[in-house]
Parts: sequence; structure tokens; C-alpha cells
Amino acid sequence: MDFQKILFVTGSLVHGGAERHSIALMNRLAERGHECHAVYVKNDPSQLDRIQLIGKGTVRCLDARHYFDIGALRRFTQFLRELGPSVVVAANPYALMYAWLALSLSGCKAPLIVTYHTTKLLSIKEHLQLLLYRLFFWTSACCVFVCRNQQRYWRPRGVFSRRNEVIYNGVDIDHFSNRLTEDEREAVRASFGFGHEDYVIGISAVLRPEKNHVQLVDAVAELRRRGIPARALMIGDGPTRQQIEQRARALDVEGDVRITGFQRNVRPLIAACDVIVLCSVAVETFSLAAIEAMAMQKTVVHSDIGGASEMIVDGENGFLFPAGDTESLVEKLAILSDRCIAVSMAVNARKIVEENFSEGKMIDRYESLLSEIAPRTSPRQG
Repeated sequence: MDFQKILFVTGSLVHGGAERHSIALMNRLAERGHECHAVYVKNDPSQLDRIQLIGKGTVRCLDARHYFDIGALRRFTQFLRELGPSVVVAANPYALMYAWLALSLSGCKAPLIVTYHTTKLLSIKEHLQLLLYRLFFWTSACCVFVCRNQQRYWRPRGVFSRRNEVIYNGVDIDHFSNRLTEDEREAVRASFGFGHEDYVIGISAVLRPEKNHVQLVDAVAELRRRGIPARALMIGDGPTRQQIEQRARALDVEGDVRITGFQRNVRPLIAACDVIVLCSVAVETFSLAAIEAMAMQKTVVHSDIGGASEMIVDGENGFLFPAGDTESLVEKLAILSDRCIAVSMAVNARKIVEENFSEGKMIDRYESLLSEIAPRTSPRQG
């Protein structure tokens, strides 16, 4: 594999799956000897400290003040002329637009790859923007989808590039492993008022409407009505927190629903749970939170959207349920209240992540793709 000078472009560094994915790629490829650089369009540096580029790697913010900022585009164009990357990798259509325009204006001949992390658009504005974005997709060197269901969804809708690949998201299986002792696990549970006999159902996601946390509140109330000691641990924070708390009060389960607030290290909290749920009703293309939990040997119950069926074999290493169907969710969770069943399926969950969704396998695939698409430059450094 030849040395590459790779420029990664994101819309911002907000806490989100596409941004985390890009950061993992640039960090790991830099470790393998490639010269990696990062540009982010809007000044949200929430994950800036996660970028750990070595050697000559740089990070630059374009400081765009609004959706399309001519000044930001000029700064990007000049940077491309100075940098001369061998390949540019943009995460999602907004970053793709800036990268495509800056490449065209700069005269830089680096091929452009876009990684796409979305399955469904939620607003009319997004649908209208996609009419423009399609042009950038069609003329890019390659589009990388993160699961096969996503590719099947978008191709007939006109979202594709000259070359199209599927590369699954991957997680660091050493980092995401359950190393808590039983005493440590019980201590974490106790810090939220949960006892050993409680059935703790976790959800790790930003509290936004499409993540549908309220459905888990409804499920906990129904499980408790059936005599199952269900409790919910919601790992994160966000705009729907007040709505979730109101629903919990209305259903008289306020004491059984805990919201942790934003957590930089989610591993001890996931380890403290008996199972993990994802109730999303949209835009969950190939959930990093799900495969992180599976890597930590947790059984995941996931709404059947996006690529969920490509990571979960229903009834073997987790459960799927129709999005929005609370009755089905409750039935799956009731089965897993038997810890023997949950533990057995969790072992299978860890195994499938090791075999198919490790970060190492993901980086291997991207490195191979880059070698095929990018022009040969100079021998690998180091």
C-alpha cells in the first residue's frame, strides 16, 4: 500500500456518528503511516480533542457563518492548493458540496470520495437540498455506503457515484469490551438507584425526536405492570429530555427512568445494563451505538430500520421489532428479562462484531479502496 496524503472533510465536529466515523478513519490511517489532514466547515469543535493525527497532520476549521459561505469556500480552495492531497474524503452531502466546489476551483486533481451515513430524510428542506447534492454524488469518484440496505434504498432514488461500495461501520473491539468486575458493575448500578434484581434496559443516544426515547418509557411502564422490575438508563442528553421526563411522570415511572446527561465515556454505563435498546424511527443507518453495545457483550433490541437486520439475526444475537411498535418491543424485552437468555444471545452478539464489524476490518477496507482510487504518490513513511 502506497503512502497517501488524505484530506478528510466534515460539516462540523458535532457529536454524531458520521463525525465519529471520520475521526476514527483519520486517526487509524495516520497510525498506519498515511499523512492525514482534517477540515470541518462550521465551527462546532465538540469532538476536536478526539482527533489525534501524527506526523504532519493538521486540523483546520473553515469557520462558515451560514449554510453556504463564500469566504469559507475561498479559504478551503486556497488550503487545497497549498496541501495538494492525493485523495479527499467527505462525510455526507454538506461536506461533499464544499469539497467538490473547492476542488473544482483549486485545480487540484485529487479524486473525491463521499461516505454517506443517512437513509431517510426528515424534512422538505433536506429533500430539496438533495436535488443539488445528487450532482456532486454523480461526479464523485466513489460513494461509500455503510450498509447494503442503505445502498438498496438510495440507488433507485438517484444517489450514487461513478463507483459505489459498501463498507460497514466498525468499532474498536478492544476498547469496547466489558472489563468491569461484578462489584464495579453493581456500584455503577447503585449510583443510579438500581439494585441487583432490577432489569436495567439501556439506551445510548442523543435525546432527539427521531431516537424515540419516549417509547422506552412506555415499554418500562408496561413491563412493570406485568410484574417485571424494569428500569431504564438513558445514556446521553438532548432536546427531548423534558418530554421524556413528562411521560415518565404521567405513567408513574419517574423513579424508574434515569437520564445520565452527556457522557464522554459510555462503557461503564453500558456494562451496567442488562440489555440495550434502540427505538429509532428514522435515520439510524448502521448504528455505532448498537455495535458498541454488542462488542461489550450486550444483547441489543433494535427497531428494524436501516442496516439493523445486517448486524442482528433476530432471535440469535439480538431482537428486531417494527419501528414504533411498542407492543412488539415489550414482548422482546420480556423475553430478555430472563438473564440466561440475554447472556446467551450477548455472547453471539460479541462474536458477530469480532467477525464482521471490527474497526480493524473497516480500516483495511478503506485503505484498500484508497489504494485503488487515489494516484500513487510516494513510499509509505516511517
